[in-house]
Amino acid sequence: MVSQLTISSTEIVYPESDGQPMASNTTHFIWIVTIKENLDWFFSQHQNSDLKIFVAGDLLWYPVQGRNDLSTAPDIMVAIGRPRGHRGSYKQWLEDNIPPQVVFEILSPTNTREEMDKKLLFYDRYGVEEYYIYNYEANHLGVWLRERDGGLSPIFIERKWQSPRLGMQFEITDETLKMFHSDGTAFLSYAEIQDLLVKERERADSATQRAEAERQRADRLAAKLRELGIEP
Repeated sequence: MVSQLTISSTEIVYPESDGQPMASNTTHFIWIVTIKENLDWFFSQHQNSDLKIFVAGDLLWYPVQGRNDLSTAPDIMVAIGRPRGHRGSYKQWLEDNIPPQVVFEILSPTNTREEMDKKLLFYDRYGVEEYYIYNYEANHLGVWLRERDGGLSPIFIERKWQSPRLGMQFEITDETLKMFHSDGTAFLSYAEIQDLLVKERERADSATQRAEAERQRADRLAAKLRELGIEP
């Protein structure tokens, strides 16, 4: 007998997808994944019982219970005070009513001005404290901070900026945006991490080969000494 799951007509369903792709092209995708994974890795190494940080990419955020029509999916969001772990969406009332304090958007060619204005209003209304927009084609970083007892306001930056909440550092060079963790470690893409791993393996293999060559040289020297009647 197959049991059927019945859903009450009054039960509100909160979709876990808005039907939109995560990224509009490969460059857009790499930026999103690089920021999300670097933040997630760094905070996973530094979390303790007193500090919990949840990082997500392209996850629908519902700020108000009962309003499944009210949501947005930031490219990257950081919720300080919430534990890591799987979520189908971020329902704020199930998260101690803690909104994501830091949000990143990577501007893509398909984003419209109207769309980004709506996102800014959403983040301003529902408690985001730091909002970053990076346009990789123009190499421009926009920064908004929440004023004390006020809303999000744009901040003028020249070349460098440090996130008050995350401690991460931004540096605009002539070519691109560079990011660093609070300890100075650079954000790396997956390809860059793989290159470092290959170089480290090559270095380790070279050290092993040198050690083996030295052992063989020592064995030959010991054998020669024994031929001369000298016990090494």
